[in-house]
Amino acid sequence: MTSDSVTILIGTTKGVFLAFGGPDRTGWSVKGPFCDGWPINHVIGDPDRGVLWAGGGGDWSGAGVWCSTDGGESWRVTRLTKGTMDEWAANDPEFANMIDWKDVPLPFAEQFSQIWSLGYAHGKLYAGTKPASLLVSEDDGKTWATVQGLTDHESVDSWNPGAAGLVLHTIVPDPTEPQKLWIGISAAGVFATEDGGKTWERRNRLSNEESCAHHDHPAAPRNGETGHCIHNMMRAPGSGDLLYQQNHHGVWRSGDGGRSWDDITAGLPSTFGFPIRVHPRNPNTIWTLPLNGDSTGRFPPDAAAAVWRSKDGGDSWQDMRRGLPQESCFFTVLRQAMAGDTWDPAGLYFGTNSGSVFASVDEGENWQEVVRHLPTILAVEVLEGPRP
Repeated sequence: MTSDSVTILIGTTKGVFLAFGGPDRTGWSVKGPFCDGWPINHVIGDPDRGVLWAGGGGDWSGAGVWCSTDGGESWRVTRLTKGTMDEWAANDPEFANMIDWKDVPLPFAEQFSQIWSLGYAHGKLYAGTKPASLLVSEDDGKTWATVQGLTDHESVDSWNPGAAGLVLHTIVPDPTEPQKLWIGISAAGVFATEDGGKTWERRNRLSNEESCAHHDHPAAPRNGETGHCIHNMMRAPGSGDLLYQQNHHGVWRSGDGGRSWDDITAGLPSTFGFPIRVHPRNPNTIWTLPLNGDSTGRFPPDAAAAVWRSKDGGDSWQDMRRGLPQESCFFTVLRQAMAGDTWDPAGLYFGTNSGSVFASVDEGENWQEVVRHLPTILAVEVLEGPRP
């Protein structure tokens, strides 16, 4: 691809920002903030129509999904749950008038406080919530229904929250089979459906339990399973159900759709990290960004940033540092804050909690800071095609 452009979709603690690049993925310009400054945990788009969605919210506003049909110029919100502002407005007419509040019923009342993840495939928009549930919309987010088969899963009483709470943070649709979907919940693990959400199978089994060394960390593998604090998961391109995940305690590969997992952490400087990325055409090329662990600060080991790449499905790893800060680097890259495009060579993008976006247009060999001084970045995705 040489004539189209890339738009970086950035979710932050203070709204959505859009970064526009030219035909050669340079000359970035930034617009925002959008979505009334809401905390936005995830932003995605439909490249065929140029429709954007942003999910977020919090205790103050309640949860909601924003939508733009004009490339981000204007946004409307579908509020799903109540927040503190509703309580204030209901008891204070002046405040209600100031924020133009209307006393209308919200479809999920107080069931959850945030939208944490979004996914779009086969005409359906999915949303993951905090506390963990899965929603689906068939009208671009105007109306929503709970995927009851997951909510009623037999294991639900054993789901434990991670440090950020009990969140459904990863949604992985199958590109060709509409009935297949994987999701990740911290800290309940990987779940999959092959019947459109009617039934779900929990998929965290180790491929070789005997080879897994014992660890004292509560998120480590044990009892024949990987450890349920999955951080991010992605399906590889091509046929088959090849999945990769960055876990709280290691990087893992599954060749059978998550029914069993192999530990591929060896060669990385840390078992801890948040994002995982797979090459758009080569299923054996992956990237991750290790951090030094939850007990030692969650920043790059030795305070020197590196994206680590494997070209053999995780059997070996190479650190890629050119253009990244190598001294006094204490940022964190969160679970949904790394994305990629489908160009050749493929581009990679990640955002930091210090408000920067770094980009590589040569598959990680070289990096450049293309956006800086934003609020804390929670999510990065890309939308390819002509500039909106």
